Amino acid sequence: MKHKAVFLDRDGVINRPIVRDGKPFPPMRVEEFEILPGVPEACAKLKAAGFLLVVATNQPDVGRGTLTRETVESIHAKMCAALPLDHIEVCYDGGAAHGQPSEFRKPAPGMLLRAARELGIDLAQSWMVGDRWRDIDCGAAAGCRTVFIDLGHAEELRTQPDFVIRDLAAAADVILGASAQRR
Repeated sequence: MKHKAVFLDRDGVINRPIVRDGKPFPPMRVEEFEILPGVPEACAKLKAAGFLLVVATNQPDVGRGTLTRETVESIHAKMCAALPLDHIEVCYDGGAAHGQPSEFRKPAPGMLLRAARELGIDLAQSWMVGDRWRDIDCGAAAGCRTVFIDLGHAEELRTQPDFVIRDLAAAADVILGASAQRR
């Protein structure tokens, strides 16, 4: 049997991003990692409804040499201790400045496709939740429905999401409502 999943971007969806010049950035230290209000409850509701929870996050600062992989892994350990996550997909590729971007770096769907293969996920019954255009493009390219958390970042969407909401708690309600209608 194939599973349904909710793919979650990390920074801006699960934790508070560090915003500079209207753009979100990841925490650079474990102490800066702060789970947003309502996230634990939203994750618990999605898990109770039978969704696998998979974090799919670009962490290009590792590839660029401005953040250590150990710091990212420590942040993920803290996140996993607080939330009922099933799997984490991370792309450490620093982007086009370092040659060809990886097939796993969002907006490419590689992280979602790999998780689907490894965990037996039905992408057509799954969702991608994110706060950046890359997340929405990634989810759409993988064949998932998409939910955009609009945090007012200074960038435009390239693909129209299925839903636009304010936070993960609202996203969970939309996903659960839409999934109930599809039965």
